[in-house]
Amino acid sequence: MRGRQLRRAAICLLAVVAAAPVTACASGREAVERPTAARDEEQRTDPDVERRAAEKAALDAYSGYLAASRTAGARSDPRAPELSRFLGDPLLTRVRVSIREAKEHGAMRTGTLKSDPTVTAVSLDSKPATVDIQDCLDTTAYRLVYAKDKRPVPGSGGGRHLSTATATRYPDGRWLINYGATHRDQPC
Repeated sequence: MRGRQLRRAAICLLAVVAAAPVTACASGREAVERPTAARDEEQRTDPDVERRAAEKAALDAYSGYLAASRTAGARSDPRAPELSRFLGDPLLTRVRVSIREAKEHGAMRTGTLKSDPTVTAVSLDSKPATVDIQDCLDTTAYRLVYAKDKRPVPGSGGGRHLSTATATRYPDGRWLINYGATHRDQPC
């Protein structure tokens, strides 16, 4: 009898030893679910999520660029710190030069600017990544005026024109507007 019990114990022990690595490696739940870090990484690399994030960041930078340009133009301050928060070169330099030249001629920008931008292209695979933006800028109430008496500068009338811009993702992760053009020959 004792031999039989010993054999059964040995068989049970072998069964436990043989089964232990399987249960130690993964339970049914662990084998089916991926760790949270793996799910988070997959979500970060989802092309649609990345594209939407790029579009939002680019439109935020564009909106910031317009607001910063209006503020700096109204104060005739080409070195306004908010400009470099939303703009990158070569556009940053062009905007600063434009504000400085207006100031040197005794002029400043005043009024409101209406904007309704849309994303026209997203290139996340390019180095650096870019987002193209198109806008119908309404500058009818945004004027270049003489600072002294607020009279409009001749030939500086506004209107509704097509405007294009490019947002670029910089190495630090910020999206900055580094190209912009108003197409006065293309009313909208």
